[in-house]
Order: sequence, then C-alpha cells, then structure tokens
Amino acid sequence: MKVRVQIIVEADDDSPPSVHEVAQVERTDLHVDTLGLHLTEAKDLRQNVQEVVVAEQVHRCLDEQAACLACGRPRRHKDATTIVLRTLFGTVHLRSPWWWHCVCRPQPTRTFSPLAAALPERTTPELLYLETKFSGLISYGQSASLLAETLPLGRELHATTVRRHAQASAERLEDELGPEQPMFIEGCQAEWDALPRPDLPLTVGLDGGYVHSSQQRSRRDGWFEVVARKSMPSDGASKCFGFVQTFDRKPKRRLFEVLKAQGMQTNQQVTFLTDGGDDVRELPLHLNPQAEHLLDWFHITMRLTVLNQMAKSVRSRDNPNLTTELGQELERLKWYLWHGNVFLALQTITYLQLDADCGDDSSEQRKLSKAVAEFGGTFAPTQRRYQAMASGFGPARPFPARLSSQPSIRWSASAWSRSNRCAGHRVGPICSSRSAPAS
Repeated sequence: MKVRVQIIVEADDDSPPSVHEVAQVERTDLHVDTLGLHLTEAKDLRQNVQEVVVAEQVHRCLDEQAACLACGRPRRHKDATTIVLRTLFGTVHLRSPWWWHCVCRPQPTRTFSPLAAALPERTTPELLYLETKFSGLISYGQSASLLAETLPLGRELHATTVRRHAQASAERLEDELGPEQPMFIEGCQAEWDALPRPDLPLTVGLDGGYVHSSQQRSRRDGWFEVVARKSMPSDGASKCFGFVQTFDRKPKRRLFEVLKAQGMQTNQQVTFLTDGGDDVRELPLHLNPQAEHLLDWFHITMRLTVLNQMAKSVRSRDNPNLTTELGQELERLKWYLWHGNVFLALQTITYLQLDADCGDDSSEQRKLSKAVAEFGGTFAPTQRRYQAMASGFGPARPFPARLSSQPSIRWSASAWSRSNRCAGHRVGPICSSRSAPAS
C-alpha cells in the first residue's frame, strides 16, 4: 500500500490551484510497528507542510508589495539576503529581497526589505512558548532535548538558547505588568453592589522557604527566600506561582494580576491562607475588600512544636518544675488557638514570657524568650484581621517538611524568579521549613 499526502493551494484570484506532494508512505502487512505514521515520518510530514505554507505566504506578501502602493510603479530591485526563521516544524530559510523606495513620496530610508519588516522576530511565538513552559518545569538541557526529540526543529537546539529565550520572555512579561501599588481596591460599596454576581470564593495559599543559591560558598552564605503561592478557585484549574522575596520588585502587583486573570471581582470573597510570616502576611493586604485572612494551622503547630522543644532546655534554681509548667502553658495556648480564642491565647503568651524570664540566665532562656515574643507578634491586637485559623492548606506546599531529608536544589535568585514567571510554578522539595538556615 502506498499513501501520498498532497497540499492543494487555492489562490484568492482565478488562477488555477497548485498541488504540492509533501509525503509518501508505504506499508505492507499490518503489525504494531507498522501501524500509522512513525515518528520520523510525522516529523518529515510536518516539516514539509510548513515549508510549503510558508513559501506560499511569503510569495503572496512580496507580490502585494512589488509595486508602489501610492502610484503603482514597480519597485526597483537592489539586493537580496536570506532570513533564517525558527519555527516549531522546522527552520525555514527565506530569500528576502531589498527594494528601492518609490520617489513619489519621501521616505525615511532609500531601501527597505518587506519581508524583514513583516517578520521582525526570528523565532515564532509557539516555539518560544514551549521553550519557556518546559524550562519552567525541567532543566534547560532537558527541555532542549525533549523538543528536539518530538518536533522537527531542523537544527540543534542548545540549552543556552532555551535559557536566553526564557529570560527574554520573562523580561517581556515583566514589562507588561503595571506599576506596583500599596492598594488595589478601587470604587465604593455602591459600585461593588452594582457588579454582576461573582463566582464562588477563591482560596489563595502563600508560603515561604529558603532555597540554596547556586553561588553558595558556605552553610550560612548564599540563601535566598522564595515565596510560593497557589490560587484555587472553586470551579476551574488551580494556578501555582512564586517569586524571590529580595529580587521581585512587584510582588503585590503580580499576585493581583494572577487573581484578576482567574476572574476575581471586587465583590467576590477571597480567602488568603498564610504562614504567619511578616512579609508573606502583609502581601495580600488591600487586594480585595471582601478578603478574609487566615493563618495556616500547620505552621502554627510547627512553631508551637519548636517552642515546646526549646522549653525543655530551660532550667530554674527557684522553680524545678518550670519545664513542666512551660509545657502545660504551651498545650493550653495550642488549645486556645485551635478554638479561635485569641484573647486567652494572648494572655497565655504573656504568661509564657513571664515564666521564660524567670529561668536562669542562659542562651536557651534568651532564645525561648525571643521566640515567644515573636510568636506573640503574630496575634498582636493590631493584627486582629489574622485571628482566624485554617487547617485546609497544610502541609506547607510546595515545601513539605517531611521531605527535608532529600537533596536541595540550588538556584540563583534571578533564574528562579525568571523561570517561575514564565511557567507559572516549579514544585519540588527544595527546602524544609520557613525558619532561617542553621549554621
């Protein structure tokens, strides 16, 4: 059996259609290895179709501009060069003529290339999209190998090229973002009530963690903080996104644009789940007037566990039962927080600070006193918008503590921010907790 694949090009005028044969497949008996098209045949077919379609488009473009659009006089030919265009289905070499401008009208230049003006970019957007998407999920080298294996690129694709294209796409997305603002709430209650009925509530989780830097020279040097977020609508696909805390200059704007892309309205309820850190906690403020801010219970219990371990090392000559009393107060604090009794929780934190100061002056006692003071700042009276607790967004994705024994991934801050800006997310066990790295 012989199968011939042809392309018939029909022009807009009355000229007869042209026929191009792009593939020919021969098959004998039916087997699993002879069923349908092979990978090589499919790549050749797509490449041949691309060449025919591109050639017809270029021919039509040049025919339309062969004569002056003002007076109809044919343009004079000056020279010709070759344009190399990289597409998903092959690298196309196009002959680009240079023509003299007509003298009937003044022009900024004497000559021009119509093909170069029509194709200012040398890589198609579809190829850039796949390169940036895959480079945000796997390494640059693996992205180049995967694309070369499945697509008829027509030339070798290097990891450096993928990295350069990903950086250019990230810079273009960055330029499209608006300016950073401290508040994105606009309008009044009357305008919000006049809006259409919103969708179901949005749930947004924010978490932070420390990542190994690729330029790290010591255990304490070369860390940077990454804030990862996940937006989960009640109906539809979720979105993961992130940024480097000390590198990104528009974190609030980026979060607002992602929520806006998911259809967020000012009269729609949005629930923000954070881990209690100052930087992460302040980020979702003033984005939506109907927002509700909750603390992730998983991180609360993590910090209480650390406080419990620190309390076991505190000793007092005057009170031998100080360790037991501190443990009981921590259990009481945990019970109050779980039931949302912030008033009694703040009282218990005050008692913990007083008891911690009663211990013998030591490094353990000072560490516990400082940790209790920092923990109490999370529930300060000036921050009562965070009094509620939530247990539905743990455990701390995408930085699970239970996977902290696995090897860390090393990144540079700019590369991490750039790849996540293009691809939307990068998940993986790359740190263990939010606390600062130990020496």
